[in-house]
Parts: sequence; C-alpha cells; structure tokens
Amino acid sequence: MDLDLRKVRYFVAVAELLHFGRAAERLHIAQPVLSRQVRALEKDLRAELLVRDSHGVRLTDAGRQLLEDGRQLLNSADGTRRRVLRAARGPRRLVVGFRAGVVVAPALRAFAAAHPDVQGNARRVEWDDQERLLLDATVDVAYVRRPVRVAGLELRPLYREPRVAMLREDHRLAGKEELSLADLDGERWLRYSDTRPGDLPIRTIEEKFECIAAGTAITLVPRSVAEQYSRPDISYVPVTDAEPDEVLLAWPQGHGSALVASFVEIAAEIVAGVRGRPGESLRGNWAPQEGPESA
Repeated sequence: MDLDLRKVRYFVAVAELLHFGRAAERLHIAQPVLSRQVRALEKDLRAELLVRDSHGVRLTDAGRQLLEDGRQLLNSADGTRRRVLRAARGPRRLVVGFRAGVVVAPALRAFAAAHPDVQGNARRVEWDDQERLLLDATVDVAYVRRPVRVAGLELRPLYREPRVAMLREDHRLAGKEELSLADLDGERWLRYSDTRPGDLPIRTIEEKFECIAAGTAITLVPRSVAEQYSRPDISYVPVTDAEPDEVLLAWPQGHGSALVASFVEIAAEIVAGVRGRPGESLRGNWAPQEGPESA
C-alpha cells in the first residue's frame, strides 16, 4: 500500500506538538478526524507510532523514525509541487539562499551575465531551516554552513574561515588582539537549539546581537559576520584555536537543474578568484576548500 502523504502530514503535526488538540488547530480539522487518520496510518504501517495515556502523547521508536523520514518526505513533495508550478508559469528563475556573512552579489552578477534570460533572487536562510528550504524548493541552491543535515542534499565545499568571539563592548575580554578557547572557560554561551521545554532557540544574527548586548552570554561567529555586521555595543575578538567555519553550496539531490549546475560552477570560480571584477574575489579573505566536489 502506498504511503498517504495527507496522513503523514497529520502525523507530523501531532508528533511535533505532542498534542492532538493543538495539532488539529494547526491543520484546521476536527480532533476526532485527526485521531482517526493517525490510527489509520498506524494500521497502514502495521506499527504503533504514538503512546496515548494519562500522561499525554509520546512517540514510539517507530514514531520517531517516521517523524524524521516524514518531514523529509513532505519537504520533497512540496518541492516537487513548487518546481512543477515554477516550470509551468515561467519565466525562468533561480533563488539562491545564503547564510549571514556570505557575500552573494558577485556570483549573482556573474550568473546574470551568463544567463540574461533568468531572474536571479537571493534569500537569507538560517541554521535551523537551511535544509528545509532547499528540500521544499523555496530556494534552488544555497550557501550553507556546517553542521548540515545531508539527507537529500548534494554538497560542494567552498571555503573555510576563522571564527571570532562576539562579546559585549564592556566584557572583560573585549578589546584583546586575540583569544584562545581557554580564555573563554567559565563563560556562559548562547544555546542555538531548543533543548529545554518552553525555551526558544536563537536563530538570527539580530537575535544574537540583542542577547550579547544584554550581557546574556557570548558566542562565536564566522569572521565574515564580524566584517559585515557592526554595532557600538558589540566587540569581536579573533579566537585562534577555534574550529574554522565551513561554507558549502547545497542543492536537492536529483533535482540539480542546468541552471543550478551553472551557478555552482560560477560561485566556485568567484571564490577561487577565477571570475569576477577586481576586488570581488573572496580569495583574499577566505581559504578555498580543498577536496572532493561533493559529499
């Protein structure tokens, strides 16, 4: 029996919220209907996905696996729908995602020169949605930063860059020429994942600014972020032994169009200094990544 995407979508909503009532509200359906559809999915798969008792709703091992696979499946289905509509509507378009600090304009200009009939757009992505926006075809190709969930994606490493400490301007270490990780022992660090009930993850560079300036914690950011974003209440100090940040190009596996392939090559040439106007090469600031073209 084929997997019913509608039932999977219903299950994912319940699995993410662990509450049938709130999931029904999100889906705009009645709760009894949602309960029947999830039970029907369990019957289809011959596996118990959720434990329902007086303590609430919990995922079984099978449920956790379906949540992981189901998200990717739904993203892939949404991506197929968007690509088909895009092809039907025209004109041709390429949407390039990028993380904060990454310079996209030189590659977009070079791409526009090579493909004047294609509309190129840029959209910023964040650490927690960079993969999803690729898989659901919101963006066609993206400059991403590690860590990357590689399932369903093709990757091409581009370059590494050093990291710097982001500190409040009156922090005890602000103004130093350089630091080591040992100098930062005992500091409170920003948390980027939602690991405690009720907590909200830190997502954007603007949220980092506000937390750091308020004295909540410190964090490390790529040097390019420090070069592009400045505030009088924020200080950046190089951390010499921090693991370098790595930037890669990513696109959906099996959906790499000729336009995506062209942009990938152009972007790699920009980083290497082969293409672009004087001063546009990134080579002077960052080290191109050696190694295989995909991983």
